[in-house]
Amino acid sequence: MTPVALMMGSNRIILGNGIVHPLGDVELSPKAEKMLRRVIVENALEALQVELSDQKIFPSPIKG
Repeated sequence: MTPVALMMGSNRIILGNGIVHPLGDVELSPKAEKMLRRVIVENALEALQVELSDQKIFPSPIKG
């Protein structure tokens, strides 16, 4: 989805887990998936604090 976000002019692009499950992973236990979602949301909150003059892709904190 990154190319779509770039095309639409999004300033802050947060990389998630993938197109099908951007904020989760069906192969994880419910507890692990909740932790994954928390990491993605925390990354997004940090991105909101960054001052930007151009588009920026924030790398995924998830080790895939």
